[in-house]
Amino acid sequence: MTVALTTTSHAILGLLAIQPWSSYELTKQMSRSLHHFWPRAESKLYEEPKKLVAQGLATASTRTVGRRTSTVYEITPAGRAALREWVGVPGAGPALEFELLLKVFFSENGSRADLLANLKAAAEWAAERQRQNIEVAREYADGDGPFPERVAQATLVVACLTSYWDAIATWAEWARQTVEAWPEDVSRAEPPWDLIRSLAARPLP
Repeated sequence: MTVALTTTSHAILGLLAIQPWSSYELTKQMSRSLHHFWPRAESKLYEEPKKLVAQGLATASTRTVGRRTSTVYEITPAGRAALREWVGVPGAGPALEFELLLKVFFSENGSRADLLANLKAAAEWAAERQRQNIEVAREYADGDGPFPERVAQATLVVACLTSYWDAIATWAEWARQTVEAWPEDVSRAEPPWDLIRSLAARPLP
């Protein structure tokens, strides 16, 4: 029975199109790269390759290194065709899930200190992501990054993520400065009308 492939299935196919991987290697590669924009539980990642094999989109073979035996997955021609078809159709836009932003949205139910702590955490989150981003970029700049033949495509995604993390850091700093001028009871804060009017004056895209 043919089962409709999920986006995660196609993500695994994309990785298998680069080279064969074991389930463990696939999970590590997802953690290194794709988790920034397609986070998935490890348990799901171990199941997906098996589904691809069942549908003839990948093959599974056994590899033994020392005393350790692992299953290695490799993409098939049918898998490459499925991946090519999927890439050719425009994907859906992002669905933002941002708990810190949710707490900021309902911050009148806490203290100003609580709000500032959340903004500080947002800035630290963005800084840590950017730090990792810079470290990876330095690897490639020094000629040490993996899969150098894919740098052009990967950089398009990196540019988007870099802009996103920069935007979070810039917003968190602006929000911190704004909130520091608010009263302790944040429910009595004066809205930033200049920003609201500036946004309202922008032409519709």
